[in-house]
Amino acid sequence: MQNDFDVVIVGGGLVGLAMAAALRDSGLQLALVEPQAPRDAPARGAWDSRLYAISPGSAAFLERCGVWQSLPGDRIARVERMRIFGDDGRAELQFSAYDAGLRELAFIAENDRLQESLWRVARGSARIFCPAGWSALEIGERRASLHLNGGTELTARLIVGADGAESGVRAAAGIAAAPSAYGQLGVVANFSCEKAHGSVAFQWFRRDGVLALLPMPGNHVSMVWSIGEERGRELLGKSGGELAAELEAASQGVVGALEVVTPAAAFPLRLLRVTEFTRARVALIGDAAHNVHPLAGQGVNLGFRDARELGAVLANRGPQRDCGDRRLLRRYARARREDVLSMQLMTHGLQKLFSHDAVFVGRVRNLGLRLVNWQPQLKSFLVHHAVG
Repeated sequence: MQNDFDVVIVGGGLVGLAMAAALRDSGLQLALVEPQAPRDAPARGAWDSRLYAISPGSAAFLERCGVWQSLPGDRIARVERMRIFGDDGRAELQFSAYDAGLRELAFIAENDRLQESLWRVARGSARIFCPAGWSALEIGERRASLHLNGGTELTARLIVGADGAESGVRAAAGIAAAPSAYGQLGVVANFSCEKAHGSVAFQWFRRDGVLALLPMPGNHVSMVWSIGEERGRELLGKSGGELAAELEAASQGVVGALEVVTPAAAFPLRLLRVTEFTRARVALIGDAAHNVHPLAGQGVNLGFRDARELGAVLANRGPQRDCGDRRLLRRYARARREDVLSMQLMTHGLQKLFSHDAVFVGRVRNLGLRLVNWQPQLKSFLVHHAVG
């Protein structure tokens, strides 16, 4: 069977699958390589502990790719308002979709449902090699060669690295990366709640980290607690009742009594910057290209915007243009660098600001929340930037 392609996507996570979906009508010959077999279809009624805040812009992109409309509507929740609290008990910043002239600020969707819908479209867009690991990537003048475990060789004009924070494609292409650990875990779990959440997302900037409660369908909320590693491991070791009680206290009982519906899980948090998004015949997207602190809930949206932009660059390259041409790929890199850098600076700065113990710094950060809350035009600008 022919193993020569225009584009080989390495990585079958959300962003890699979205890349395949974005190119489904491009006329390009696509392949996707993923070492892990897709998860089984989610059990009826079960909740995934990993959820994402999907921006309206990302949802529109996924809809154009034929993905969003296949998600079950009763498993998606809208965020219509956000309430963000400082650590002095008084400072608060509120965002409203209505005030910004929008229907919603974000959608909350489960990882496994997104994966299922994305895999469905990707299978119709690309030739799938899964489960399939790879051992070597060779980059030539006109082609790149990816050597799969077992002896199969795939050649392509372009290799897209969507293989995560420890990207093998990035390393093989010689693109340097500067990871910086925050010394925190992102602890996640889902809960049923006594009071209606009212489609409000809550966030607390605490001395020990950042706590968020995201609305889910029905009377359910999802916890994302970015907290020091030692304290995070303590939370993971608590019983369901103990964790619910801890969260009720930390969230000031805004949604009443809580009961765990999915066990807690955790992932390490870090910042990752790369020197380049592209090299000849290689482009990086998603976590292979950047990591950000999750306090703004924008990590996966950055990845979807990568896929959207790279897909547009390739689709509009012209009939004779080599899709792995370095000058063409620079268009993608230039288009993405400012967005990624601004998000990294914002999330990194906020994380450092709210983890500082100095009394003066505490007063400044809480005053800053109040000042922004008094500026409707600034709030509208921030909202419209975040939802794109």
